[in-house]
Amino acid sequence: MNLGAFDIIGTIAILPLFTRNPKKIAGKILKENKHIKTVCMKAGKISGRLRKNNLKFILGEKTWETIHRESGCMFKLDIEKCYFSPRLSNDRIDVCRQIKPGEEVLVMFGGVGPCPIVFAKNSKLREVYSVELNKAATSYCRENVKLNKLNNVIVIQGDVKKVLPKMKLKFDRIMMARPQLKDDFLDCALKVSKKGTVIHFHDFLKESEMPDASFEKIKNACKKAKKKFKLIRWKKALEVGLRKWRIRIDFKIL
Repeated sequence: MNLGAFDIIGTIAILPLFTRNPKKIAGKILKENKHIKTVCMKAGKISGRLRKNNLKFILGEKTWETIHRESGCMFKLDIEKCYFSPRLSNDRIDVCRQIKPGEEVLVMFGGVGPCPIVFAKNSKLREVYSVELNKAATSYCRENVKLNKLNNVIVIQGDVKKVLPKMKLKFDRIMMARPQLKDDFLDCALKVSKKGTVIHFHDFLKESEMPDASFEKIKNACKKAKKKFKLIRWKKALEVGLRKWRIRIDFKIL
């Protein structure tokens, strides 16, 4: 069976929405992949600012909690309460490779810690701050920091719109793996940026809009914040629908 047809998070396989004969497929998955213990299926879209999954249990062990391994790191999570995409692993390590020694890094929408922990484990950054609204995800993030034996990850629970204005720090690098919401949160990131800050901005666009619509958002936000910027690169991070993508735009504050 083609593993690309479904997501695997730790010991849990997640079938796509509207999968036909899910029990038959689940049985085959469990038989052919001994490391998979649970099979569930998407029952709806990811909902709200807390990015909770809508899932239906199909076969195997009836549990939503697992430990996922990626880039030499371990992530414990409840897949129903916390958003996590294994398909963004390449995007995370791509950003990680750009981090320079001694950098102060901010991860907005840090979730259970995939970005901050991968960054801290695989680079020579000084500190990385993770801000997340979802209380369950924040709790798992704190647990994952201990699980990965890290002492330079600062985990903060709260709304980035309320947390960041109170911060006295200005960051060298900001990761914005944001939810698919109307608000682009660029104003929040720009408030804690300085000359030389590199921002990795995730946006959601149709192929016909890429990448100009995102460039325009960045241009308008920087103009409002009275900051100059330079575009570095853009790339597709994840296909999220028919001719629709999560893309990442890297830009630098001048």
